[in-house]
Amino acid sequence: MRQNHYATKQIEMPRLRTKGQNLVKIKFSFWRLSYSVVTAFCLLGLTAASGPTSNGNDVELRVGIIQRFGEKSKTKLQLEPTKGDRLRLRFQAGNKLQTIVTEKPVKLETVMQALPKPLVEEVVVLGTYRTFETAEDSAKKWRSQGVEVEISQPERWQVWAKRDVYSTALLRRLLFQNVQASGAKMAYVDTKIQDKVPRVSWVVNDIRYSPKDLAISADKNLIRVSQGEKPGTGRLYAGRMTLQPNAYGTYTLVNEVQLETYLRGVVPNEIGTNVPQAALESQAILARTYALRNLRRFAVDNYQLCADTHCQVYYGLSGATAKTDKAIAATKGMVLTYNNQLVDALYSSTTGGVTAFFSDVWNGEDRPYLRPVVDAPINFWNLSQQSLADEKNFQRFISMKQGFNESNWDIFRWRKETPIEDIAKDLQKFLRVKNSPYANFKTIEAIAVTKRSPSGRILDLAVKTDIGIFTLHKDEVRSAFAAPVSTLFYLQPLNKGKPELWGYAFIGGGLGHGVGLSQTGAQNLAKLGWSTPKILQFYYPGTKVQIFNDKIKL
Repeated sequence: MRQNHYATKQIEMPRLRTKGQNLVKIKFSFWRLSYSVVTAFCLLGLTAASGPTSNGNDVELRVGIIQRFGEKSKTKLQLEPTKGDRLRLRFQAGNKLQTIVTEKPVKLETVMQALPKPLVEEVVVLGTYRTFETAEDSAKKWRSQGVEVEISQPERWQVWAKRDVYSTALLRRLLFQNVQASGAKMAYVDTKIQDKVPRVSWVVNDIRYSPKDLAISADKNLIRVSQGEKPGTGRLYAGRMTLQPNAYGTYTLVNEVQLETYLRGVVPNEIGTNVPQAALESQAILARTYALRNLRRFAVDNYQLCADTHCQVYYGLSGATAKTDKAIAATKGMVLTYNNQLVDALYSSTTGGVTAFFSDVWNGEDRPYLRPVVDAPINFWNLSQQSLADEKNFQRFISMKQGFNESNWDIFRWRKETPIEDIAKDLQKFLRVKNSPYANFKTIEAIAVTKRSPSGRILDLAVKTDIGIFTLHKDEVRSAFAAPVSTLFYLQPLNKGKPELWGYAFIGGGLGHGVGLSQTGAQNLAKLGWSTPKILQFYYPGTKVQIFNDKIKL
């Protein structure tokens, strides 16, 4: 659905408090998108597809399946109909809406086009983050201080000062000076001067076309998308496609697909196909809940969800199986709720033996149904008496390997040794992306965990370097180092028989953030005969499964 329901409103920007000074009051008149109104319109059916009302109708999603097409020069993309079908290409040509019908594959390509004069693109970046959740919490704090912001994902997640509000160089510089004075040292002005930009084009019947927006449909509602040249080798998607500009000067290929069909491309790629039925059904309910609760993620680019692990892995119909389709059909319309509100349906591959609070990983308010649970069919560790925030308890817990839901998985426990030189390179790269002054360090002298959560996740990790000590927080830890695949680990310094520090062993467990359901753990519980509702209530205490209706809050 195109988000095109707007209201106009005069806004007086509140003063941003800084150390001893206030930001000048500025009035802006601009078109402001109301997310709540747009979402309500989506779900009440005021679009091309009807919303998920109590009678079981479906809702249409807009999923960015190729997010930054044209990022590299001379990139190509092929769209083709299934056998015996044809594609319909609709685009604006001057003042006319033009339609082209073809039975042949259509090859889209981008080339760099020189501009008559250099183009200056500039944005104030207020923060760079590993995840949307942390970026969203940062955005909330900036809004509370009167700064209009938007969340973007040029590569990592970023919070930008809203471009249509801070629309001149003067306003951007005023804002930047004030946020820096308030202590936001990681903020910076990202200025790009471009003398050429990517332009997309394609050829049909020996005629080359080059519009900015393109809508693609097929009579059978199936389109194969390939980034190679060989016909029939790409992924098959149901629904329609649009190729549209994004916020980064490139293009996004968006799949407009109904929710229940979308799940056919998510469930097998998230949890697998050779999985017990109750685990598949649990995944289907969570994937449906997650999609409905996260429609806001890519508002800056005019679509709703992505197709990778920053949202949910979605590969169209190519991986769909009869078994996963059965689980989706058996749970049609079902979502997980807490106090009649959609839950934050977070899940990960492997918890390492214990799930986590939301705030163990991200900034923001905790959810009452996301809390530490020992990931075992029989609880043999009392977290209230043996908190994993204590380092001795934590290391003893990590040494335990039997009795957990995930005990038979290779990634349940791991040990990875890394030379100090490699650790330094990874850390410097991470700090440069964050625009941190500590990126200029030369050597690491020591690394230590200084604070853990009750679930054992690292909250603070201190790094001592030749230019000072700095601290990594929560999910930053996974971004900063290549070795750990979760924040459930401890460090062991290694000398390898030499007097100086050789490096560190990262010793831990699990894969992913560890919040909510464990996909591997759910499979074990299903094998033990646990039902779908029982599995979900185990990982999300106090929740219940409901058919989605217009009384459930987003």
